[in-house]
Amino acid sequence: MIKYLAVLPFVGILAGTPFFNRVEPLIFGMPLLLAWIVLWILLTAVIMTIVYLNDPANRDAPGGKR
Repeated sequence: MIKYLAVLPFVGILAGTPFFNRVEPLIFGMPLLLAWIVLWILLTAVIMTIVYLNDPANRDAPGGKR
């Protein structure tokens, strides 16, 4: 169930692009669309970390070996 979080970056970048396709306002000197994409790149790393840590396949097996 947690693996469905991996869809969020895909939806965030593709669905948000038409709505944030503006030059103004500038966020940290970047146009709004570029700031939106950079935000989702950072969020993608956070989301993938959450998915990785909660995936049962990545848990240690008995004896410390995978």
